[in-house]
Amino acid sequence: MKFPLILVHTPFGLNFFNKVARTKAARIYAKCNIYIMPIITSLAILLIAMSLIATFSNAAARAGERNLGPQSNLLIPGLNPYLPWTYGWIALVVTIIIHEAGHGIVARVYNVKVESTGLLLLLGFPIGAFVNISQEELGKTSLKQKSAILTAGPLNNMVIAFLALVGLYIVATTLIPISNHSLPVSGVTVVGVADHSLANSIGLSRGDTIEAVAGKKVNSTDDLGKLLRSNLGSSIWLVWQDDIGRVNNRSVTLPRLTDVSHGVLGVSIASGVPNPNQVLEKYKDAFTLRANPIILLFPPTIVQELVPYSDLMASKYHSTILGPSYPILANMLFWLMFFNFNVGIFNALPIGPLDGGQFYNSIIERRLTSKTGKIKNAPLLLTLAMTVIVVMSVAIPWLIR
Repeated sequence: MKFPLILVHTPFGLNFFNKVARTKAARIYAKCNIYIMPIITSLAILLIAMSLIATFSNAAARAGERNLGPQSNLLIPGLNPYLPWTYGWIALVVTIIIHEAGHGIVARVYNVKVESTGLLLLLGFPIGAFVNISQEELGKTSLKQKSAILTAGPLNNMVIAFLALVGLYIVATTLIPISNHSLPVSGVTVVGVADHSLANSIGLSRGDTIEAVAGKKVNSTDDLGKLLRSNLGSSIWLVWQDDIGRVNNRSVTLPRLTDVSHGVLGVSIASGVPNPNQVLEKYKDAFTLRANPIILLFPPTIVQELVPYSDLMASKYHSTILGPSYPILANMLFWLMFFNFNVGIFNALPIGPLDGGQFYNSIIERRLTSKTGKIKNAPLLLTLAMTVIVVMSVAIPWLIR
């Protein structure tokens, strides 16, 4: 492979797979894999269906997805602005290694040849791994053995995602809210400030609460937007409270025209004022299903006001075990969970070259064709149907306004 992408072949993976495959635990794990793929696929399809329903029925959800941009659907740090570089790349590399190792180990359990293993480098930095399994030998295995080999990758990811989630819950249980000052009774909280924006020039920063614009109280994001737009080109008084309780009252001249990408002030905001006690309790309740568990899948970079270890909320807690450094471990655990979960369920979808696609195509070819005769183009039709559903789940916010 040409620069900047480089494949580095290494015998370490082959030796590792052979050693692990000879253990009793690996043989038991391989047998457990056989019937798991449909469960992971069902979970993936359920989440896609829930996303479609929410997007179809909720205009605010569609607007939110448009604001995030189509790149937010990519699991690539750097291209997706909501994936952090450090945590993101570490989690991505670990996720791919875990995924490929699953295939390699279970393949060796059933004596299927692994032709090569290695790392994928970008400009000298590892961004993934690869395991080349002999397709000829894979094709000769029984359907159960092939199912176990193909399922091992997604299942490995789901196991790591679960363990990371358990670790995240343990960290959350050690947190204690820090009460530095009384919370504002109204307003909206700033969760981000764009560079070279009006907000940046007047000293607004993350964690501040905008309480009033032009002498009128702000109680929601809609209030803020309407008040700013109705005063374009005018000088107004802006009142906000910073994250240590100081009240700022400043005259601001608004521009005559707004920057579509940054808005009037150039801030991203959360509706209302997050209460540290309530945020923590709701987040812990999500683990026990007393609150909506979907919140656990929301990146802390997108819903900062809902996640206790986000940049916005982290300073409001102290860990009884990890002290103020707890956000490092919490964020690493979250991104390991996030990447492994998404890679696991995506690869279980019945789409062509994905693990799920190969699994269901094998069932169609070996089971259905033997009973009903050759089903013309069934694997291709299945891939096309699932691909259309996935594409629609991403495109709907731009198709329906």
